[in-house]
Amino acid sequence: MTNALQSLIDTGTKLYLDSVEPELVRKNIEWGAVGATSNPIIIADLIKRGAYDDKIQQLIASGKNDHDICWTINDEIVQAAQDAFLPIWKSTKGNAGWVSFEIDPIIEDVEADMPHADRVNAYVELGRKWSSGHQNRMIKVPATSAGIEAVEHLAAGGVTLNVTLIFSERQYLAARDSVWAGAKKRSTLDHFKSVYSIFISRIDQYTAKHCSQLSAAAQGEYGILNAKRLFAINREFWAGQKLSLDQEIIFASTGTKNASDPAWKYVAALAGSDIQTNPPATNDAVAASGLTFVSRVFELPSKAIQDELDAAVDVNHMEQTLMSEGLDKFATPQKQLLATVKEARQQLQTS
Repeated sequence: MTNALQSLIDTGTKLYLDSVEPELVRKNIEWGAVGATSNPIIIADLIKRGAYDDKIQQLIASGKNDHDICWTINDEIVQAAQDAFLPIWKSTKGNAGWVSFEIDPIIEDVEADMPHADRVNAYVELGRKWSSGHQNRMIKVPATSAGIEAVEHLAAGGVTLNVTLIFSERQYLAARDSVWAGAKKRSTLDHFKSVYSIFISRIDQYTAKHCSQLSAAAQGEYGILNAKRLFAINREFWAGQKLSLDQEIIFASTGTKNASDPAWKYVAALAGSDIQTNPPATNDAVAASGLTFVSRVFELPSKAIQDELDAAVDVNHMEQTLMSEGLDKFATPQKQLLATVKEARQQLQTS
């Protein structure tokens, strides 16, 4: 473990990895990571490298189609990461050691034009399917209208949830209240755990494009301010419920996208928070930085900067814009993953 990452962990932050690539999981566990999350891009990259050629051949021989091959391999890779983090899950009694499994992003694909009720049912069906039999798997559902409706049913059924793609307070409150309504239908809350993934750097990309009137001091700060506010709201709400496990904010989209920003901009600003799910390159940069991180999650900018940001940002437009972009960023990689599996099938069958 590096001194820089250890200092971050010492602030109280749980370090998660935004990848389930086996070698990266091993390295980041050595650095103190206590959880991870998956996405279709990671799975596609592993398939392109030929890491699962033998498995694909077996699945082809058994009559599996491309969709089934895709999800079978996805399940296997996530399960391997779960196995790596399981000792942490056990030692923390379920407070850490989780790996998030992403439900089929094509449910929200605008080209599919699926009716709302069908989307809700798809989330519920797949959430139950992919969580069944798993100790330390979280099911990742986006904070869309269908996703938010579905998580109540999933929480009631005992599914551990990571409600993702959250940009606004409205989304967070709707998601949290839906999960909590479902959880209260359980016979016991002893093992109830939920997390809420707040996206950060994408918000600062939004303000750079849509709020160019912001001063230099305010530009690039709304993502952090928004995340810290939601962290405080979440902390206050759950403190009153007296649960055995922490219900936490995941700070996601923590990789910097502005070349002038240090790679650890968001890591440093949110140190002391619940969970940071960082891209591998971000954790690499932090590990090599030689910095000592201190808790800053409770620090807010001056009232003048907050007022400037609040006046400039149309939160409803921001949410709608980033959700539209985010859903496309979820669906497109999944389509590419299916195309990758199809290509691998064709190459293996002709070789």
